Amino acid sequence: MPTFHTYDGTELAYHLEGRGAPLICLPGGAMRASTYLGRLGGLDGHRQLVLLDLRGTGDSAVPDDTSTYRCDRLVDDVEALREHLGLEHIDLLAHSAAADLAVLYAARYPQALRRLLLVAPATRAAGLGFAEREAREAAGLRHTEPWYEEALPALEEIWAGRPDDELRAAARPFLYGRWDAAAQAHAASSAAQINAGAAQGYDAPGAFDPAATVAALHELASPVLVLTGEYDGVTTPDRAAELAALFPEAEFAVQRGAAHFPWLDDPGAFVRTTAAFLDPEVHSVQAGGTRLAYRVWGDPLAPPVVLVHGRCDDSRTWTGIAEQLAARNRVYAIDFRGHGLSDWPGRYSFELFRDDLHAFLEARNLSGATVVGHSMGAAAAYLLAGRQPGLIGRLVLEEAPPPFPLDPPRGPVERPDGELDFDWPVVPSINAQLNEPDPVSRERLGEITVPTLVIGGGPRSQIDQEDLARMARRIPGGRLVTIDAGHLVHTERPEEFLAALRSFGVA
Repeated sequence: MPTFHTYDGTELAYHLEGRGAPLICLPGGAMRASTYLGRLGGLDGHRQLVLLDLRGTGDSAVPDDTSTYRCDRLVDDVEALREHLGLEHIDLLAHSAAADLAVLYAARYPQALRRLLLVAPATRAAGLGFAEREAREAAGLRHTEPWYEEALPALEEIWAGRPDDELRAAARPFLYGRWDAAAQAHAASSAAQINAGAAQGYDAPGAFDPAATVAALHELASPVLVLTGEYDGVTTPDRAAELAALFPEAEFAVQRGAAHFPWLDDPGAFVRTTAAFLDPEVHSVQAGGTRLAYRVWGDPLAPPVVLVHGRCDDSRTWTGIAEQLAARNRVYAIDFRGHGLSDWPGRYSFELFRDDLHAFLEARNLSGATVVGHSMGAAAAYLLAGRQPGLIGRLVLEEAPPPFPLDPPRGPVERPDGELDFDWPVVPSINAQLNEPDPVSRERLGEITVPTLVIGGGPRSQIDQEDLARMARRIPGGRLVTIDAGHLVHTERPEEFLAALRSFGVA
């Protein structure tokens, strides 16, 4: 367990989880030991978590001067940790009450902050108080839970300003999206992990100057993500959105089905959202209510090219191609819903992927872009081109599944063991559509008016090449090129793939 000495000589401890670039993590409580953060749902698979025990909590020492528990005085402990780690800039994650500490740090040391991630954040430092009406609405969303009738009176007493340990324990189910054994064990550890005396001093008079803090936040250049749970009544989504609005470069995300500890309620959703935000090479956009992650290469003023991946893949499959195309183009590669770092909502179809592509093009103002799609992504692209003729400038369909029934049809499939980079329901959902395509999709091939290049993978491909040629003939002016590479043309034969794009006017 590493330690360091902060500005007044107090020895503070921190814990390391995972590998990669450091992410300093501040625990809430207030003044709760960092152990409750665990591995943050698996975020340690993307970053090295530096879990700080604030003074007087966990393995850190109790200070000689207990007035230093006040939130604004803890700011210099965070700065001392940055200096101890030898980091010029830090990425900072704060949960719950620690969001006030992180906000004060951002206001005092903006030059040291690279990215700020506020999870289920407190808002007192910004002058945003508790919103009881909204909290009641959040609680009401849980009315079908078996524990609701028993827990609600305790919550009412807390709202009335009469909290005690027994009431807090009775109301704890509201803090979790699922009140299962894991949540109950997590909740049971809370009292022993909090330094109650330090918690009383955390927001002592003088801790916050909202007017000055808000003025500083308005000038903060660092990207900020405010993430809250749909059911969180401590800081409701509406109140968290108000906090996000104070930052010039803020994203706001609501995790469905989650409450105050979103990494416990749905680890995958939490990690995908936070990992996308923390990766400087990944961007996110809300498209039709779904958060889509994407990567970008090239000059922002160059002609746009949008790359869309196949089933069970993600934007990373295009990296080599994108780097080549970026010499003359602004290149975007998205993760469809259910894939990579985008949202995994659980429902999938060619039409929903088409809608993802449509929403992305509109959100990024990319009307007229060249769209290059592989496999499932190519199907989404030709469905969009047939429905919105003026939206796409040029269309490249690599190994697109033709809209003709499979013979023989694909049978039942079983989920493989282990973690996947995509949501498994994608596979049976799309197989069903491959077996029995919507006849409308065949009819609309004739409505595609943009120049279209169809690339087939030849006899080694799983796609019936005769059906692919038949599809190309139905597209007015469609052109078919065959590259003997199998289904993964752009990865197996990248130079020939790029040559085909260049001959089509894309390069």
